[in-house]
Amino acid sequence: MKKTMQPDEKTLARLKPGCICKGIKLIRLIEAIENGADSYEKIARATGIGGGSCKGRRCREKVAQLLKKS
Repeated sequence: MKKTMQPDEKTLARLKPGCICKGIKLIRLIEAIENGADSYEKIARATGIGGGSCKGRRCREKVAQLLKKS
């Protein structure tokens, strides 16, 4: 059973960065997971993360944390 976020958490996720390099908000990563993406690669394809200057070093850890919660 997938855990869904509470409304306040979603509001905060719209403000927080998911991928700093590309300016992609955390909510986009969460929505990709809610839509069935279950790996970093799938989330990267769905959102565009990982192609910035750090080549995914920052956002990969964030994705791992999100996948553990789902």
